[in-house]
Amino acid sequence: MRGHDWINTCLPDELILEIFRRLHSKASHDACSLVCKRWLGLDRLSRSTLRIGASGSPDLFIKFLAQRFVNVKAVHIDERLSISLPVNTMQGKRRGRAENVLTSVKLHYTAQTRPDKEDDCESFCLTDSGLTAVADGFSKLEKLSLIWCSNVTSFGIMSLGQKCIFLKSLDLQGCYVGDQGLAVVGQCCKQLEDLNLRFCESLTDAGLVELATKCGKSLKSLGVAACARITDESLEAVGFHCKSLETLSLDSEFINDKGVLAIAQGCPLLKVLKIQCINVTDSALMVVGVSCLSLEMLALHSFQQFTDEGLRSIGKGCKKLKNLTLSDCNFLGDRGLEAIATGCTELTHLEVNGCHNIGTIGLESVGKSCPRLTELALLYCQRIGNFALTEVGRGCKYLQALHLVDCSSLGDEAICSIARGCRNLKKLHIRRCYEVGSKGIIAVGENCHSLTDLSLRFCDRVRDEALIAVGQGCPLQYLNVSGCNQIGDVGIVAIARGCPELAYLDVSVLQNLGDMALAELGECCPLLKDVVLSHCHQITDIGVSHLVKNCQMLNSCHMVYCPNITAAGVATVVSSCPNIKKVLVEKWKVSPRTKRRASAVLSYLCVDL
Repeated sequence: MRGHDWINTCLPDELILEIFRRLHSKASHDACSLVCKRWLGLDRLSRSTLRIGASGSPDLFIKFLAQRFVNVKAVHIDERLSISLPVNTMQGKRRGRAENVLTSVKLHYTAQTRPDKEDDCESFCLTDSGLTAVADGFSKLEKLSLIWCSNVTSFGIMSLGQKCIFLKSLDLQGCYVGDQGLAVVGQCCKQLEDLNLRFCESLTDAGLVELATKCGKSLKSLGVAACARITDESLEAVGFHCKSLETLSLDSEFINDKGVLAIAQGCPLLKVLKIQCINVTDSALMVVGVSCLSLEMLALHSFQQFTDEGLRSIGKGCKKLKNLTLSDCNFLGDRGLEAIATGCTELTHLEVNGCHNIGTIGLESVGKSCPRLTELALLYCQRIGNFALTEVGRGCKYLQALHLVDCSSLGDEAICSIARGCRNLKKLHIRRCYEVGSKGIIAVGENCHSLTDLSLRFCDRVRDEALIAVGQGCPLQYLNVSGCNQIGDVGIVAIARGCPELAYLDVSVLQNLGDMALAELGECCPLLKDVVLSHCHQITDIGVSHLVKNCQMLNSCHMVYCPNITAAGVATVVSSCPNIKKVLVEKWKVSPRTKRRASAVLSYLCVDL
């Protein structure tokens, strides 16, 4: 029978709930909740995660949420997120209805009381009362993130620990939580597996030692950063009690070899180790190489006391290592990287950032010995030459992502070798490598037919013919050619015609780009969502109107310092794109009418300072 509601008539609640649980996007959940009252109620039961930004009255807001979403297991509260103000254009019934909708996963709320009092910052911050409401309302809570909730204290954490006994993950980044709160969490939350204490400045060794003693058996991941009163004493307790620890992230000036040694010797299951501690030396790294045989990821940042001896120990012992990051380690050289390459042949990800003593020889050994490498990032590596990437092209056939930043000795020869040898390449990002030109990028277009993400920022030698080859050979979805001054309409037109699935485009600072390219993009790339046109002096309102005519999915458009785009062009973008969320322009280019219609999506360049 036409018009009969067979779904609601035939399907029981359990089956509809199961369907809702299989929806992965927030938009799909929201759409289902608007079908009818029954689906709204069932959708509320199916929601397991809430994300909340800074809000006008968060404590009261959380009570409302707890009444509506009773099966929530994960709550993320991030006070860094901006406050959403009510849209002025809403009138009458639609406005009243919109203010009462609380079914969105990412929710913002604006206080109705004293809206004009700007100095009342307390009303925009979660307090212990709100955290108590979280504990009372979400009894099934397993994961809680409190990011920069500066008004939360130990009292709120104590209430949380006592009532949310199933808690498995707790992120307290930027919260001023003391030892008492952490001790109660350790005493009550015996299933706690993941704990992040970054920037918890009021914590001392007493709190972390107490937590490790009480619930150390279940703890698998720990992050400590910028906690001035957390020392080696805490790490010794973690090493003694947390035998199941798999992930450790340390960033502190107050931790020495003693603490890292305790972790290495006491946590044999350690798989991920990230260290940024200027007082840790080779002695600790050598013990890691001997004791942590299950290590899969190692990140060493800003080390002035590490040498090749430490990396040799890692290469000898950590045969399962797959991911290595070396950042600003000035005393590491080719011999250390060579030891890693020959010893850790399972390596899949390598990042070398600002290690000025690592050169061509070290990276050559990676190409020869690490055939499973899938991602390589070389940043500020002036001593690495073309022959290094030639070896990578020969030996690393599975390479999918390559990042090059300020590598002045790398040129077309290196890129050609990668293109011919690594035909599975999907992502290529190059920035300020001034010896890379059209020849290398043409080789990429001819050989890398899986490439979807290409960024060539400030590569002055890349011309239109390079983009013609890329457009003919690569199904790009992301393209950034910012600052490539020799690229013009011809190259971008070729991309538009050859890459219909393009979703992101940055053509900023292209002085030779005009309206013809924008017209072709509007005609051929209907999936375009984000476009950056800033500093393009030849683009006019006509080109912008052609661009937005068919790009109905456009979410953001940046067009500052485009002298030939006027208030009319800005109005065209705002009125023609139903999904637009951000337009970045100079403030003086926005007419009063456009400002009234779309103030929520307009962002201004700060030129009035």
